[in-house]
Amino acid sequence: MKSMQDYSKQIDKLKAVLEQADAVIIGAGAGLSTSAGFTYSGKRFQENFGDFEEKYNFHDMYSGGFYPYSTPEEYWAFWSRNILVNRYQKPPKPVYEELYNLVKDKDYFVITTNVDHCFQKAGFDKQRLFYTQGDYGLFQCSVPCHDKTYDNEELIRRMVAEQKDMKIPSELLPRCPVCGKPMTMNLRCDDTFVQDEGWIAACERYENFVRQHKNERVVYLEFGVGGNTPVIIKYPFWKFTNQNPKATYVCINYGEAICPPQIEKRSICINEDIGEVLTALSC
Repeated sequence: MKSMQDYSKQIDKLKAVLEQADAVIIGAGAGLSTSAGFTYSGKRFQENFGDFEEKYNFHDMYSGGFYPYSTPEEYWAFWSRNILVNRYQKPPKPVYEELYNLVKDKDYFVITTNVDHCFQKAGFDKQRLFYTQGDYGLFQCSVPCHDKTYDNEELIRRMVAEQKDMKIPSELLPRCPVCGKPMTMNLRCDDTFVQDEGWIAACERYENFVRQHKNERVVYLEFGVGGNTPVIIKYPFWKFTNQNPKATYVCINYGEAICPPQIEKRSICINEDIGEVLTALSC
């Protein structure tokens, strides 16, 4: 059910529950990065991929990621730019920094389906982050022949700097150091996704945090989580809130701020832009 409470009262209520919370568990989806300015279409797309748009007639980065390029040199010309602007550059708006300032003095943990690493760039403690779906900043074997990932920043920057006519030099094509097969991004797209030691350790830290605080005054603070993968963040947050009478569920999501009726009385649903809400909370 959508909340119809007055916006200012919702902000005041959220401030109060955050102040009283023993722990805050943040769940973040794509909407958080969109609010921070990481848009995949429009001006930002055209500034970085105008030549691809003209040649291949797609109009956003998402579509470009699935385009059937005829050569791996073209494929990596697109993806190296995509990774550079969405992983190694900071978002245009300080939304993540505002969120960090909101929770930095609390006992917090973050679970996110985003792969752009914006939390760590904003100052969040790496030991309190769980990137469930991977990281644009990591390569893995495409087979995969082993469960290890590799930092890609140096090679990605070279691909961007040295590409010509929308192709990277062939010698920059990433190859697995073990089997020699092509490398790919460490993104959960199918059953080849590598859950390396870092992923497993982060998962254990998150599960331990949830377990340790399950009966305390926990705020499950959800930002921009849509309907694509609700079983990772949204449904568990609903379940945890329902099981713990001291918990509060918060959903901030422009156009999709909802909660089930079972936890409505202990929920705050704000149907507004995430950045605007965080600004209001800082006042």
